[in-house]
Order: sequence, then structure tokens, then C-alpha cells
Amino acid sequence: MIKKPYPPGQKPKRRKGHLSQYGKELIEKQKLRYWYDLQERQFVRYVTAVINSQRETESAGDQLLRRLEERLDNMVYRSGFSSSRSQARQMVNHGFFLVNGKPVDRPSYRIKTGDVISVRPGKTKKVSFENFSERMKNFVSPSWISLDTENLTAKVTGNAVIEEIAPPVEISSIFEFYSR
Repeated sequence: MIKKPYPPGQKPKRRKGHLSQYGKELIEKQKLRYWYDLQERQFVRYVTAVINSQRETESAGDQLLRRLEERLDNMVYRSGFSSSRSQARQMVNHGFFLVNGKPVDRPSYRIKTGDVISVRPGKTKKVSFENFSERMKNFVSPSWISLDTENLTAKVTGNAVIEEIAPPVEISSIFEFYSR
């Protein structure tokens, strides 16, 4: 048997690694979408909202990242209450958190500066919060979130700092993808 370096059949031999500009933009968009655990329709709404409300003081990429960081499920993840964004999303859906003392179960809820996110009193006995204080010893929260591990609360003290976020994507290619 001779092992050939290409798959069997009458297909033309393709070079690996050759992507069109569209393919590169699509991959970058998908990376950011999966990073924040969003559906396509949700992600399109965030991008179009940024495109429609262009501010001169801030780049479109920074605006998009800031809007994605202001989601409740992302704030729960950044605060250390969950180990992943999908777990944070599920916890928010199941009603684990209060925002300013009111129950919120929408992961897309937009958090503002000064909001206080706390765990509902009845949910503190769940498995997710058993060894919370031990897990939080090595955890470093972002500069825009002040965390109180004993009371299980997090307060948003400012806007998200873009340098701390640093997603592994090229943001400009996302807007090029949607400008077609």
C-alpha cells in the first residue's frame, strides 16, 4: 500500500492554509462570537448597534468589546462566580443573581457603573459556591470590578479596560465582514 498525501477520489488537490479574505474575516468573527458564547443573531445586533452609534471618541472595536463586557453573564464570569461563560449564562438563567437587590435572569442584561451583583441568599448553599472563598484566594478580578468574597457580591466601579480584556481576535476584520 502506498500512502498518498491527499484524500482519495477525483477531487482536485487543495493547498492547506489558503484562505480567502472572506474566510479570514469569518473565522475572526466566529472566534469573538464563541469567546462570548453568543448566537449569531445576538452578535449581529451588537455589531449593528455599534455601527449605528459611532462615537468619535472611541473606536468601533472598543465600543463592541465594551458592550459585550457589560453583559450580566460576562460580569458573573469576570467576577469569578463561575468558571466559564457558559456556566455563568446558565447560573443567570436559573436565577442565581440579584442586580441592585432585584432578581435578574437575563444573561444579556446590561450592567452599568455602580451596579451591585450579588448571589441570592437561597442559592449560596449550592455546589457552585461550596468552596468559593478558597477558590477566590488566587483569583484576580479585573480593575473595573470590586469583589467582596465574604458577602458574595461584586460592584462595578467603572468601564471595562480594553487592555485587560484582550480577546484573541482582529476586531477590524469583524467590521469588514459585516460591511459587505
